Amino acid sequence: MSAKQKPSRKSTEKTAADGMVAEVLEGNTRAIAKMMSRAEAGFGESHTAMAEIYRHAGNAHVIGITGVPGSGKSTLVCALAQAFRASGRRVGIIAVDPSSLFSGGAILGDCVRMGDLATDDGTFVRSMATCGALGGLARASLDTVDILDAAGFDVVMVETVGIGQDEVDIAEAAHTIVVVSAPGLGDEVQAIKAGVLEIADIHVVSKADKSDAQETASNLQSMLALGLSGKNRFGWQVVVLLSSAQKGDGIAELAASIDKHFQHLQDTGELSLRRRRILETRIVKTVEDTVRSRITADCEQQLDALLDRAETRDIGPQEAAQQLIQNLKI
Repeated sequence: MSAKQKPSRKSTEKTAADGMVAEVLEGNTRAIAKMMSRAEAGFGESHTAMAEIYRHAGNAHVIGITGVPGSGKSTLVCALAQAFRASGRRVGIIAVDPSSLFSGGAILGDCVRMGDLATDDGTFVRSMATCGALGGLARASLDTVDILDAAGFDVVMVETVGIGQDEVDIAEAAHTIVVVSAPGLGDEVQAIKAGVLEIADIHVVSKADKSDAQETASNLQSMLALGLSGKNRFGWQVVVLLSSAQKGDGIAELAASIDKHFQHLQDTGELSLRRRRILETRIVKTVEDTVRSRITADCEQQLDALLDRAETRDIGPQEAAQQLIQNLKI
């Protein structure tokens, strides 16, 4: 083949990406991991591949697991995965860990806690760093969900960063939201402040062997009785369950409740509404990320000039923002 006939680098990358997509659809573990890394890194050639993967996704039950730090989310996710596997389902897990504000690194310790799943071919665990993203999820979390979904995993659990007062993005990213609380972690008013009552489809009080676990469950039930359960759920009654993941207590009941909620979503038509809301959130966030990256890439000098003018009070932040938007090349 002559030099002129050699395939271009772009076509070679596309061919490689197409081959990787085919392997992902076949459930090849190595290809799944590689595609996740490409999606997380934001490689340009991954966009076309992810679009193809998206066309094959849409079958998995996506479960969001969230709660305060120290509530035992990782241990609960591991126990739940084993319960779902016992029913013959393939389980994907995305564990999101916070990144350092200074170094940008993350420990990704959730993978260590789920070591019992490492030898199970029907389970795939992926740790992801937030890399500065707020809301409790990493930017590529939902792309990773698509990859596991298209690869044939029946259930995909997304464990968020330990939830704060505004880290509730999981409510717009999953079909079923499980909020984990632990006894003795503080004032129940914190649950209201964090918006936890509004987003939960199922409440779980972990570490049920502790003496004050029942009191925590009773407090949650009392707050739900006051109508603090958030949006309309098409007749779904938010439940409060007790569990002890280390002992295995309450895990079967939790898995059954999750399945019951998914069936409710299908029966009432709410599942299609949730999927549409998830898609809307993804599109809007992609636009936000694109604009942010273009500001960094194309407008650095203009931004510095606008900062100088704003610093001397020549213009205000709003006017500076408008000028920056007008010069963006989208």
